[in-house]
Amino acid sequence: MHATVLGLGEAGAVYASGLAAHGWTVTGYDPASVPTPVGVRREAGPADAVRGADLVLSLVGGRHAQSAAEAVAPHLDESAVYADMNAGDPAAKILIADAVGAGRFADVSVIGPVPRHGIATSVVISGAGATAAAGRFRSFGAEVDDIGGAPGDASARKLLRTTWMKGLGALITEALRAGRAAGAEEWVARQIDGELADGTATRERLHIGTAKHAARRAGESDAAVHLLDQLGVAPGMTRATAQLHHTLADEQLVDQEALLDTYRGLAVATIGDAQDRMGMMDGGIHALYKGARAVGRARTVWVRSGDNAAIHRALQNVRRGDLIVVNGHGDTTRALIGELIAERALVRGVTGMVIDGAARDVVELERIGFPVWARATTPAGPFKHGPGRIDEPVAVGGVVVQPGDVVAADDDGVIVVPAARAAATAVRAQEVTADEERRRSAIRAGAA
Repeated sequence: MHATVLGLGEAGAVYASGLAAHGWTVTGYDPASVPTPVGVRREAGPADAVRGADLVLSLVGGRHAQSAAEAVAPHLDESAVYADMNAGDPAAKILIADAVGAGRFADVSVIGPVPRHGIATSVVISGAGATAAAGRFRSFGAEVDDIGGAPGDASARKLLRTTWMKGLGALITEALRAGRAAGAEEWVARQIDGELADGTATRERLHIGTAKHAARRAGESDAAVHLLDQLGVAPGMTRATAQLHHTLADEQLVDQEALLDTYRGLAVATIGDAQDRMGMMDGGIHALYKGARAVGRARTVWVRSGDNAAIHRALQNVRRGDLIVVNGHGDTTRALIGELIAERALVRGVTGMVIDGAARDVVELERIGFPVWARATTPAGPFKHGPGRIDEPVAVGGVVVQPGDVVAADDDGVIVVPAARAAATAVRAQEVTADEERRRSAIRAGAA
């Protein structure tokens, strides 16, 4: 049997390696710079990953679930079962089922910690493809609750569990924080341990998981709030759970922001020296006005030559601090962006754009302070027909850019730092800066 896992993060990696160990042929796809699980053949694109698969497991996260389904739908085998395992709004499952074909779709909600139970983790399944999917999951040793029904029904059950399970983790986290502030954290921990099955182990699992997965669980808790509102149940506790997860996620973003702040103080040439002159885009991609500088997390876009429809789509989902990187195939006959799209990007907190193609309205870009690096300028506007892709690896200026990589750009050009090496490279770049300053001082002293 052949399975495909879309999304090779923590849960996806567990399922992928577990299925491989179970004797399945497993292919995987993830645009992010994450390790490839043992026994898994990682494909360069989603279409290649799902081709020939009997079972497709989507573990890309709720925010990307629909776009992932749309990307692979034309390439699924006739008999393939598509299991969407992302937690989120039940209404979104109907759209995903429509994208891949309702007859093959299974809404699969995971009930329990995947790292602990692996592919045998209990699941609740609904949708027209539930029976076929249930047989597959039972063959892995999982306890399956096949409730039939429609897409979204299993996700609703998951959110009902979220109201108390994620709430318990949030409550434990808040209590431990209060204990720490009062100088009594160990005492509070012992009190909690005494009331829980498996005591310390359960408390630590809930506490660590709450912080580790704060951003994802914030979205899941928001969806639970929405569900309770629809059911006519006041979501007071669930709303508080969502708020605590959002607070934790914001704190983690502050840590990421501190890393980006470090890069903002570094020259692109220095960063290049720190990573052995690797990752620098070719000199054809240059700043469109003097003094431009930007640092941000890569939000990747792949467009058809001269068409910017996908850039508009990307702007609908950017986060503050993102830097949009566009593979425009080096086409300089049509400008992919201009003043108006730059204004929208500024409002949404985008730090700049790097385009393997052309742009226009350079005077206005400088006036509003939106930095752009491109191959050329042209007054000719773009088409807006598509197709295009977002949040996939792209090749820009001779460098592969993964979503989430750190991108820094200044008058000298553009450099890409893989996300997994960003912290270490920042430290090395600071050492390079200090060494250059020492050498500069020595030169000046000698000249004197």
